[in-house]
Amino acid sequence: MQTNFYCNNPYINIYERPSINSKISSQIIYGEKFKILKKTKNFIKIRTFYDKYPGYIKNKNFIKKFKPTHKVKVLKTKINKSNKFLPFSSEIEIIKRKKNYIMFKQNQWIKQKDITLINKKEKNFSKIYKFYLNCKYKWGGKTYQGIDCSALIQIYYKFNNKFFPRDTVDQIKYKKGNIAKKFKLGDIIYWKGHVAVCINSKNLIHAYGPKKKVIIMPINKTIKIIEKTANLKVKKICRV
Repeated sequence: MQTNFYCNNPYINIYERPSINSKISSQIIYGEKFKILKKTKNFIKIRTFYDKYPGYIKNKNFIKKFKPTHKVKVLKTKINKSNKFLPFSSEIEIIKRKKNYIMFKQNQWIKQKDITLINKKEKNFSKIYKFYLNCKYKWGGKTYQGIDCSALIQIYYKFNNKFFPRDTVDQIKYKKGNIAKKFKLGDIIYWKGHVAVCINSKNLIHAYGPKKKVIIMPINKTIKIIEKTANLKVKKICRV
């Protein structure tokens, strides 16, 4: 029996338990591969291939055979004649081309300028993180409709086809680092349960719960605010 499938919706919530009343722990996006571990009546337990993330998703019809050749390189790309969008880093297969559009799914078209080859790399991490400026903070989110702090960091690595853990608790173990007094472009700052990345020596960007969005803030001011409001000190500083 086949157990490996691909997501064929713009994105799907991953729940901690097989119930929509359960907490959303993450999401899978279009083209993402997963393995079915167990089936229940309305849900299936899965583990993603990219970051080995387990959880439950609604039982739907998924793609069995899929060979992605391109990926979305913008925050979101509109699916023509619909109110739906494919999120950044969605992986697609080109079925047909017509003028400035490509068909990635039967009768579903997106602009060709919004995609790039699947092996294309983007070294400018600040550019990717700034795509999400003012996007809503959402626990478990990974898209333009809502994203959390660890997903914001992870999405850069995913786009560049590199493994990186999903949650801060695992990211902080995965990355080597230390505590620094001076900050520079590319420093990833970890607290217990939170993460931000420096876009220069003075400012950082993060999906910040108290502000309910992705926001740029002064580094030192943010460290003081988090220590004062959450009683958390910086645990580790790593490099992107």
